[in-house]
Amino acid sequence: MNISLKPEHEQFIQAQIATGKYTKPEEVIDIAFRLLEKLNTEYAEWIKETREKVDVAIAELERGEGLDGETVVTEILERFQRARQEKE
Repeated sequence: MNISLKPEHEQFIQAQIATGKYTKPEEVIDIAFRLLEKLNTEYAEWIKETREKVDVAIAELERGEGLDGETVVTEILERFQRARQEKE
């Protein structure tokens, strides 16, 4: 597979090689792909965890265990006010 790189990407790769940490462009590209794979994996895990948390929250609300939005906002504002007063 042949890939054409944008000039700024070529410059980035050359700059990485110039640091001495890498000896050839393939090493830099390999690291980039590993990081992209890690990012995608972590993002997929975050999505899964978030969906699970939302499902738990919905179930709690359906059982009447939740707080209404106004109560939550009021509590947050009160915490901010207390924190501000403690600094003074």
